[in-house]
Amino acid sequence: MNLLGGAWTPNILWYLKINPRRFSELKDDIEGISAKVLTQRLKELVASGLVVRTVVSTSPPSVEYGLTEFGCELLPAIEAIAEVGYRLQERGIRL
Repeated sequence: MNLLGGAWTPNILWYLKINPRRFSELKDDIEGISAKVLTQRLKELVASGLVVRTVVSTSPPSVEYGLTEFGCELLPAIEAIAEVGYRLQERGIRL
C-alpha cells in the first residue's frame, strides 16, 4: 500500500497503463495535479521501479514515462479499487 498510497500515484499509473506518455500528456490527463507534484511523484515511481523514464531522441529531446513489468502487476489492484468506487457512487455514497 505504501507504493500506491501517495497522492496522485494511482492516477499516474492508471494513465500509463495503455502506453507510455510524455510529462505534458500526463499533466493534461490528470486534472488538478500541479507540475511540481507530478514531477515529484514520477521521480518516486521511477525510484521504486514502477515506472521507467526514457529519453526519446527527437529534436528537441523529449522524455516518456511508461510502466515497468512490476508496475503492470499493480494494475489489477488499482482497477479493483476503482470498481469499488464506482459501486459506491451508484449507491449515492460520496467519498
